[in-house]
Amino acid sequence: MPQTVKERRVSLAAAVLVLSAAVVIVETYLWNSRKYYLTSVIMILLAMLPFFARFERRRPQVREIVLLAVMTAFAVAGRAAFYWAPQFKPVCAIVILTAAAFNAEAGFITGTASGLISNMFFGQGPWTPWQMLGFGLVGFFGGLLFFNREVRTVPLVAYGFFSVLIIYGILLDTASLLMYSQSVTWKALLAVYASGFSFNLIHAAGTAVFLLLLKKPVLSKLRRIKIKYGMMD
Repeated sequence: MPQTVKERRVSLAAAVLVLSAAVVIVETYLWNSRKYYLTSVIMILLAMLPFFARFERRRPQVREIVLLAVMTAFAVAGRAAFYWAPQFKPVCAIVILTAAAFNAEAGFITGTASGLISNMFFGQGPWTPWQMLGFGLVGFFGGLLFFNREVRTVPLVAYGFFSVLIIYGILLDTASLLMYSQSVTWKALLAVYASGFSFNLIHAAGTAVFLLLLKKPVLSKLRRIKIKYGMMD
């Protein structure tokens, strides 16, 4: 009996979890915690599989891909425009609005692409896949919460603030420890989280401000385009 779409998604997610656990075991016991760069990249690629697989099954139209490319360019341009204000960037706000207008997968794709392309200007490195995953997850969960629902300002801004502070912030702080330290302890994690809290707070506050400013003009235009051209239904 063929699997349903939901069953395939659950099976793929379970496979990703098992493979991720296997990678951690290999890295810890066979590589002696020395190849954490490779391990981090493998785990992030594994984490991306369910989202990209689900998005690809939709067989998006060319106009949908072009629109996501435009939103990605918007996010990249926004990050570049605020290069002078460290951490105060509109990227996550744009990714969240894209997800709210279209769907969770669109938010994830826009987030990951924005991280990769913007780092062509800000500098590529082992942090790039972590940033891609962080932007993507913020967009994906934003789509789960707000897509096909009435988007109220307060919940949207609250989500933007706390998702960046917790999801993106903790993920990137953890990545910093994994990339630059061979020993991961609770004491080291707490020290990294404490040192990065002020930066994450600025990033979260900036996302909230940009959501307040961009929600009405951007979301209304995206939804108008979606309805007019019947995109991503």
